[in-house]
Amino acid sequence: MARKRLSMRQINEVLRLHFETKLSQRAISRSCGLARSTIDHYLRLFEAADIPWPLPDSMGESELLEKLCPHLPEPRPKSASRPMPDWGQIHQQLRGKNVTLKLLWKEYRQDHPDGYGLSQFYAHYNQWASKIEPSLRQVHAPGEKMFVDWAGTTVPIRDPKTGEDSNASIFVAVLGFSQKIFVRAYENQQIQCWTDAHAKSFEFYGGVPELVIPDNPKTAVLRPCRYEPGLNASYSELVEHYGCAILPTRPYKPRDKAKVETAVQIVQREILAALRHRTFFDLGELNKAIEHKLDELNKRPFAKLSGSRQELFTQQEQQLLKPLPNRSYEFAQWKKAKVNIDYHVAVDKHLYSVPYRLIHQEVDVRLSRSMVEIHHNGTRIAAHRRSQQPGKFTTIAEHLPKSHQKHLEWSPGRLLNWARKTGPLLARVVDAILNNRSHPEHGYRSCLGLMRLSRNVGAQRMEAACKRALNYGTCTYKSIESILENKLDQSTQQKELPLTAPEHPNLRGADYYK
Repeated sequence: MARKRLSMRQINEVLRLHFETKLSQRAISRSCGLARSTIDHYLRLFEAADIPWPLPDSMGESELLEKLCPHLPEPRPKSASRPMPDWGQIHQQLRGKNVTLKLLWKEYRQDHPDGYGLSQFYAHYNQWASKIEPSLRQVHAPGEKMFVDWAGTTVPIRDPKTGEDSNASIFVAVLGFSQKIFVRAYENQQIQCWTDAHAKSFEFYGGVPELVIPDNPKTAVLRPCRYEPGLNASYSELVEHYGCAILPTRPYKPRDKAKVETAVQIVQREILAALRHRTFFDLGELNKAIEHKLDELNKRPFAKLSGSRQELFTQQEQQLLKPLPNRSYEFAQWKKAKVNIDYHVAVDKHLYSVPYRLIHQEVDVRLSRSMVEIHHNGTRIAAHRRSQQPGKFTTIAEHLPKSHQKHLEWSPGRLLNWARKTGPLLARVVDAILNNRSHPEHGYRSCLGLMRLSRNVGAQRMEAACKRALNYGTCTYKSIESILENKLDQSTQQKELPLTAPEHPNLRGADYYK
């Protein structure tokens, strides 16, 4: 069966994780939710095409796919046997103070330049350790991993006006090496809160780890979302902004999430249980109380180890985190939309224009707090300031056609011709709708609505409804729909109207659209 082609976003993410974060193909497969064979396929195509990384700004989706089209090159020959480390000795050295697996790998590669890469070194060690000591405590390199999850326990927030309680969700993050914990309360577990919690945790630690390990929350990871499979698109943007990678825990592998589950238990027992008798009236009040308890928790000495979470973080891990980006993270939501015949897409009930050639095409819409960006085939084709006015249009003049050519499905002239076939009064209403808009295209939806009404009620009732609308000067789709629903078109008290529109300088008339 033919392999399904990846989208531009998926190809970019695979290449980014391979070149920038140096993840193994197995890790990239887990992070992107793609088969390992697919990862290998595209990486070899990319290498054979001799394309530079990062991709040039001028390279669009079509050009990239054209360069990747040649047949798959022959598989790489398997490398010669690599020197296997003495895992027993490695395990003993790991018990020494300040000794990490990453440091031991560097020393191993100094002695054996042709030896295993970092990810393979980790994999072989974990395989060896699991066989000889299944209960071996997990060892994580400093600055390498941050584990994240929602706590099972919620905290009630009381509405001071109604006295009703709503449940706040508790986000927990913990660094794998120092075990320093971050906690924050949110109103829900939706993707916007989830991404904000990650951003706040990076700010709390003052840096970014190489990997983030989530426990597969349904809102963010490995769900069949509408935008694309794998990571939710908003979550993927967060990862790209901070330059780290997401490595979801494997299903039915409890050891993968042991670190965060332990942290969640500690938070529930040491922080949430201690606050159980307090009443909170907003999230800000709750988070201040959590911050106080959290500071105590991170500074508390370990029970069986020397030092505390804070000391271990400050002395050995903080300096190994990646620096925070200069630009602050801004949440953006992605949606699918279809371009209507008026060259606009509807986003939160507001209408934004796109180039008219994309009529009936499906596009991807990126919504940030201030902007609406519209993408087609991986390329941004329109950008608008976000508007909060429902039912209104935001239109860029360049998106409209210079003239209504035959290849366009609809035009004002065609709509008027259709209306005349039903009756002269409907033609006057359609002409009025098109004249009352800054661009005639803005009236297309209303005219198509009248077309549907006409098919449902017949020409006679439609003409009668238009007659009443013209009498009252309410030539809108909503008005005529209301007249028909309430059967006001059947009233006998309607004055006669001329069958043609009166002469007026502000009316375009049929000749305008020819």
